[in-house]
Amino acid sequence: MANFQPSMEYDPKNMQFRNLGNSGLRVPILSLGGWLSFGHVVEGDPVADIIKIAFENGINMIDTAESYAGGKSEREIGRVLKKLGYRRTDWIISTKIFFGVRRKGPNDVGLSRKHIIEGVNESLERLQVDYVDIVFAHRPDSTGDQEKSEEPSELANSFPYSLAAIPSPNEIVRAFNHVINTGKAFYWATSEWSARQIEEAFHVADELKLIPPIADQCQYNGFYRQRFEVEYKSYLAVRPIFQKYRYGTTVFSALASGVLTGKYNNGIPEDSRFSNNPDFFKNTIDALTKEEGLEKIRKVKELTTFAEKELGCTVSQLALAWVAKNPNTSTVILGATKPQQLLENLKALEVLPKITDEIYQKINDILANDPKPDIYQKINDILANDPKPDVR
Repeated sequence: MANFQPSMEYDPKNMQFRNLGNSGLRVPILSLGGWLSFGHVVEGDPVADIIKIAFENGINMIDTAESYAGGKSEREIGRVLKKLGYRRTDWIISTKIFFGVRRKGPNDVGLSRKHIIEGVNESLERLQVDYVDIVFAHRPDSTGDQEKSEEPSELANSFPYSLAAIPSPNEIVRAFNHVINTGKAFYWATSEWSARQIEEAFHVADELKLIPPIADQCQYNGFYRQRFEVEYKSYLAVRPIFQKYRYGTTVFSALASGVLTGKYNNGIPEDSRFSNNPDFFKNTIDALTKEEGLEKIRKVKELTTFAEKELGCTVSQLALAWVAKNPNTSTVILGATKPQQLLENLKALEVLPKITDEIYQKINDILANDPKPDIYQKINDILANDPKPDVR
């Protein structure tokens, strides 16, 4: 491949980059995602248009999963990247393993060694690549102790059955290390894992002298803050996940499934995410008509006015820049069904430097939803005031 001539050389333009966790991998602060878009409501030439616009504007990271559109998302991305003639090394490609591709076999889902390895092999085939840069464990393989998110978890309602047997953390860590050691991925990561589960993975990796995960793909936005701002920052008191491991994040749903764009302020418009997926987002749609949902819409309207008057931007751009402002955000995943939508969201890069501490606080005052400290945060506060507390 040394003599391969790409159709276009990569130019970062004004894109900013951050290390993904404690790894040496530099990722763009804004990346492209294929959930509920590629292979679902966007197929064929429009996929190429969106990916081309992303690349031309400095986005060189694309995220997908085996489960997105039953594998069609990976197929569309693989087809387009090959068609457009990009150099493989110019792209950071990540995929996720857990939910499978809508088959009914007992080993077609989950984080068994069998599914991790076979799932990765099939993902590589659909993507038409020899390796992915990052492979995520799309969910923790557990029953009962997985914390529910504010909004419906991706594919949670379509998961075919509960797992009767949960693979040990040893099996999971060893399997992802096998994937790395065989050259099929450079790094492995987690998605929507609790701080305790991440800590356990690091403990196993340390004990067995194996490679630990480098980041979590987690939901984070102005209406969903607890895990990102409290749990990952305070778990185990003086040894929080972010601080102890320099754990990275690839943030999804930064716009709260579109609520923070303002498009749902006056109902559900046609050709929107909610109208295209009414069953999937039923609970979220119903919630918008109730007191808590109406309060969110009121805040979005206030944020819209603030964004336009104070920053000269849209509320979407403000919301994305607000998430990117957090130093624990490695990259914000953008979803897009049209090139213009992506171009508008890319302007968040221009807004980011305007999010001063003063502006951040004003946004926070409008949101008025600072997450409550958990027990670990309370211990942190005690230790901060008294390095040697009298513990009995």
